[in-house]
Amino acid sequence: MASSRDRQRKLARAKLDRQLARRAAAARRRRRIQAGVGTALILVLVVAGSAWALGAFDSEPTEETATDEVCLWTPQNTEGNANLKDVGEPPTTGLPVTGTRPMTITTNQGAPISVELDLASAPCAAASITHLASQSFYDNTKCHEITADGAVRCGDPSGTGLGGPAYSFYNENVPTAPAASPEPSPSPDEPPTYPKGTVAMIANPPGANGSQFLIFFKDFTPTEEPQYPIIGRVTEGLDVVEKIGALPTVDNGSGEKVKPENDDVVIQSLTVGEPVLDPASSADPAPSGTPSPEPSGAPEASASAG
Repeated sequence: MASSRDRQRKLARAKLDRQLARRAAAARRRRRIQAGVGTALILVLVVAGSAWALGAFDSEPTEETATDEVCLWTPQNTEGNANLKDVGEPPTTGLPVTGTRPMTITTNQGAPISVELDLASAPCAAASITHLASQSFYDNTKCHEITADGAVRCGDPSGTGLGGPAYSFYNENVPTAPAASPEPSPSPDEPPTYPKGTVAMIANPPGANGSQFLIFFKDFTPTEEPQYPIIGRVTEGLDVVEKIGALPTVDNGSGEKVKPENDDVVIQSLTVGEPVLDPASSADPAPSGTPSPEPSGAPEASASAG
């Protein structure tokens, strides 16, 4: 009987030893797994921290575009009107609405004229000029007027003041009229409505903008309600604009001495570059006006277009 009890005790002891061994092995595996996970986590944190320090998670500034319709282009009747040129219409959605866009005007009068188009204040005008430039609409056209207001008028392939594309669009950024003053002339301390270097649209009739624009070579403040939407400013080549503005003029056939007398002012090419973000970094911001309350569409204009 004693030997039987001894065998049972030995078997029980062996079973307990096996259980303890399995438990110890399982514990060692858990510790190895936990150590591996901890090391991997530390490695991930180190790599992520280094990447963050190097700017890997910095988001690049993205161009803000409008997903909804920003502009409405109103078709113009081209039948019997040789002054209008059909080159299609710009898009109505996906237009950039922040920053600026560079425009380069190369004429036969000297160095290129660089312009900064204001995408925030005049997105439709910028979209229209960009589209027309892509169609070579302005190439080899004349700046047909040197206006009495101190601006060079360009952008009409017909050279008549009645030409433009086969669509039109409303004003966007027309300055507010200066406050009424008892003085017969504006105060010298009052900033001009259209500072020298301002680029603005001009249309016939007003509000039915198309392709024509003004480049002011001197300060101008109208005596009546302003009607030219500001779309940008000259950044380089203002001396060329001033040179054009100083050319002698003759009667253009309507009783106004606005046509360059001897030399045709020809736009050899007009190009528009890609949008540039953060216009606030500019030390000299573009002239600003107050947006017109009219919608960004265009009225049904007559056969003439600006």
